[in-house]
Amino acid sequence: MTTTHTVRTHKSSEHLPPAEQLAGKLAALAAEQHRPLDDRAVDMVINRVIDNAAVAVASLERAPVVSARGQAEAHPYTPGATVFGLDAAQRVSPEWAAWANGVAVRELDYHDTFLAADYSHPGDNIPPILAVAQHTGADGAHLIKGLLTGYEIQIDLVRAICLHEHKIDHVAHLGPSAAAGIGTLLGLPQETIFQAIGQALHTTTATRQSRKGEISTWKAHAPAFAGKMAVEAVDRAMRGQTSPSPIYEGEDGVIAWLLSGPSTRYEVPLPDAGEPLTGILDSYTKEHSAEYQAQAWIDLARRLGTERPELRDPATVKSIVLHTSHHTHYVIGSGANDPQKYDPTASRETLDHSIPYIVAVALQDGRWHHVDSYTPERAARPDTVALWQKITTTEDAEWTRRYHSLDLSEKAFGGRIEIELTNGETVVDEIAVADAHPLGARPFGRAEYVGKFRMLAEGILAPDEIDRFLDVVQRLPELTPAELGGLTVTAARPLPASPKGLF
Repeated sequence: MTTTHTVRTHKSSEHLPPAEQLAGKLAALAAEQHRPLDDRAVDMVINRVIDNAAVAVASLERAPVVSARGQAEAHPYTPGATVFGLDAAQRVSPEWAAWANGVAVRELDYHDTFLAADYSHPGDNIPPILAVAQHTGADGAHLIKGLLTGYEIQIDLVRAICLHEHKIDHVAHLGPSAAAGIGTLLGLPQETIFQAIGQALHTTTATRQSRKGEISTWKAHAPAFAGKMAVEAVDRAMRGQTSPSPIYEGEDGVIAWLLSGPSTRYEVPLPDAGEPLTGILDSYTKEHSAEYQAQAWIDLARRLGTERPELRDPATVKSIVLHTSHHTHYVIGSGANDPQKYDPTASRETLDHSIPYIVAVALQDGRWHHVDSYTPERAARPDTVALWQKITTTEDAEWTRRYHSLDLSEKAFGGRIEIELTNGETVVDEIAVADAHPLGARPFGRAEYVGKFRMLAEGILAPDEIDRFLDVVQRLPELTPAELGGLTVTAARPLPASPKGLF
């Protein structure tokens, strides 16, 4: 069973004991050590560890990842944790491993997602929790419990509390979830987890400018920073240090000043004591390297372009309008009013948040590739630019309703496309969810996650290293502490050196 908890601002004169605060309730969930495990949820944890490793491998030579890895290498530590790309024997301090691996996982915008009142990439919980597990000598069974907590808490916060309407970056839900997951992993007392959650939230609230206009390399660093802060928050809490309280409900707290204000009530659903944590099953991965709201549109556009090649030619197309949800229109569509979303010289980070660009390329190419679809040459192709400029989005109330629906059977992230041709014909089609979604045309299962890993690792990892990792990760529930160090990969060739910084 699930209980919905009402969360509101309290005046300083209204004493709110820790157990009655949202942070306290999250801590209670995380501190419960004897919950039954759901076999499907455990299986999905394995899938998502594979998925994270796949996208991390594909990004090992990209500049933000090289930079973050260099910072981590400057902080060697024993026992420490591993860093993607480096030899497994090379260990660094766990907060820096969480940082480097978090950037690698996030760089290509290519791993799992959950969208509700807000949005999230709950796989961002894996790098910090795994780093602490390796550093502390935990085994695979404890790691699974910690990851299930991290997923559950982030997803439940995302179900209830909208951050983006207040221009707060979504990683403000990640700091608390990762801290709670580490608490479960280590079997920490509820009071310690409570303090860690408060510190993690307090240090990870930031504006959404990181995802606006000309999007910078910080987009990949933001969740890694939240994971690093979560590790540090747990460390401080274990040393007896306390946190702002009530962090959510206080008179000068998050709800009162960063969210909807003192008069607002949020209804946060949390599993009851004794219930398995299955929130991970409500999340979904990406087949394509792009913002999640683009996934279904890529599938629709590549099908339409293949079935009707004339739609690829800007000379035959008068206009293309995507009728979609509020979020898609205003965040990655023309409703954002970001001229960069139509700029052929825009950064890769900007292009993967431009649905007009993405639909144009998917229509013309009939596919999507995490590198080729974003090259400057591809973005600047004259026929693509001409088609791209004819694509706009508009909000449709029904698609917005479905986007926010709590009924997973009707929840949708696509929309309706209307293409007006120069000959007067109109082509209309629609798609609700991506092909890889659990309700899509080709849902991802273990074989697809393994296939994604093999595809992205080809040419970067040696064949025997690919096989070794897949063998280790699929034995996750039985891994010993020594074997947990194998949940990393070593590149087959020397990686680029990091630019010099302070360290």
